[in-house]
Amino acid sequence: MHGKEGVYMREWIEIKHWTAALQWLFFLFTNTVVIPITIGSAFGLEQGKIIALLQLSFIFTGLACIVQALFGHRRSIMEGQSGLWWGVILSMCYIAPAQGMSLSVLGGSISAGIVLSGFITVLIGASGLSTFISKWFNAGVMAVFTFLLAVRLNTIFLKGMLGIPFSTEIVSPQIDVPIFLLSCAIVLFAILLSVKGHAKISQYSLLVSIIAGWAVYELFFSAAGESVSMDGQAASGMFLLGDISFDAGIIITAVVAGMLNLSNTFGALKGTDSIYQGKTEKREYRRSFTISGVFTMISGLFGMVPYAPYVSSIGFLNQTRIIERLPFILGSALFMIMGAIPAIGQLMAKMPLSVGSAALFVTYMRLLQPALHYFEQIEMTQANLYRVAVPLFIGIIFLFLPTEYFLSFPSVIRPLISNGLLIGIFLSLVIENSRFMKRRIKETNAIN
Repeated sequence: MHGKEGVYMREWIEIKHWTAALQWLFFLFTNTVVIPITIGSAFGLEQGKIIALLQLSFIFTGLACIVQALFGHRRSIMEGQSGLWWGVILSMCYIAPAQGMSLSVLGGSISAGIVLSGFITVLIGASGLSTFISKWFNAGVMAVFTFLLAVRLNTIFLKGMLGIPFSTEIVSPQIDVPIFLLSCAIVLFAILLSVKGHAKISQYSLLVSIIAGWAVYELFFSAAGESVSMDGQAASGMFLLGDISFDAGIIITAVVAGMLNLSNTFGALKGTDSIYQGKTEKREYRRSFTISGVFTMISGLFGMVPYAPYVSSIGFLNQTRIIERLPFILGSALFMIMGAIPAIGQLMAKMPLSVGSAALFVTYMRLLQPALHYFEQIEMTQANLYRVAVPLFIGIIFLFLPTEYFLSFPSVIRPLISNGLLIGIFLSLVIENSRFMKRRIKETNAIN
C-alpha cells in the first residue's frame, strides 16, 4: 500500500508541476505578446519583421528566465521585456515624426543606445557596483516606482479589456462594450477563485480564468478576430527596427532609461524577499544584473525591447503561491519551444488579447501590496509626505499627458520628459538622495 501511495504521490507531483508550468507559460505569453506587436506597428514594420520580433521575443524571454533561475538570482521571477523600456520606445516613436526624424534612423539609434545600456549594466553587475547603487533605491523610491509601474501597466491592460486595439495605426479606436463586459466577468471570476476557491484550485486561478474566458470568447466573439497573426514567413537578420545609426539625443535617452531600468531588478528582488523568506545577497544582485545586461545587449542587436526582472512576478507569486523553480523553468522551456516552432506559436497566438489582459489585470492589481509595504516603512511627517507625494503625483499626471504637449521641449530631453514613469522615478531618486532633503527630514523628525 505504501508503494502505491508513493507512486500516486510522484504522479501528483508531476501533474502539479506541469499544471503550474502551463500557468507560467500563459503568464509569460500574455506579458510578452503585446510588446513586439505594438513596437512593430509603431515603426510601421512589414509582417515578416513583426513575426521575427515575436519569435525572437518568445525564445530569448524563455532562455533569459531559465538562465536567471539557474545561474542568476535563482528565483521564480520572470525575466522579460521591460515595461519601462516599452513605454520609452513608444514615446520616442510618437515624437519622432514631429522632429523630422525617420523611423528607421530612430530605430537604429535606439538599438545602438540599447546595446550601450546593456554593456553598462553588465559592468555594474560584474564590478559589484550594484551593491552601492542599491542604497539609492530606498523605501521611498521603491514605493513611488512600484505604484507608478502598477498604474502604467494596468492602464495598458485595461485598454486591452476595453477591446481597444493595441495597434497605433488606428486613429479613432472605440470601446467594444460586449468585449469589456466579458473582460469584467473574467476579472471577477479570477478574483473570486483566488480569494474564495479551494487552496489547490485557487493557486491556478490565472490559468483557469484564461481558459474559461477563452472558451466563452470562442463561443460568442470568435467572429471578431481579436488575436495575433503569426501567419507568414519570418524575416531574418539583425537590427529589425532599422540599420544602426547614431543620434546623440536618442542614445542619451536610451542610456538614461537603461539606468532607471535598474529599478526593476531592485523592485523584483526586494519585493520577493518576504516570499522567499530571505534577503537578496550581493552575489545574487551581481549575477542578476550581469545576465540582464547580456540579454539587453542581445535585444539591441535584434531590435527587441530590453530585458529586466518583472516586478509583476510578485503579484503572480502572491496569487498562485507557487514559488518552486521547476514549474517556472518548465514553463520557460515551453515558451522557447513556442517561439522555435511556428505552428505552436500560431496556436497560442489565437488567444484573444482581451482575455489575457483581463487575467493580467488581476495579477498586476496585487502590485499594490508591495507598494503599500514600502509606504508603511516611511514615517509620514510633513517633510516625508512631500518627498513621496511630489514624484508620485507628477509621475501620474505626466503618464496621461498627450505626447504632443512636449514638442516645445528640446529634442534631446523630449523622450525623457514625456514619460511619466521615468519622470517619477528620476524625481524620487533625486529627492530621496538629496543631502538637503535628508537634512530637512532629520530636522523634522527631531522636532516631532
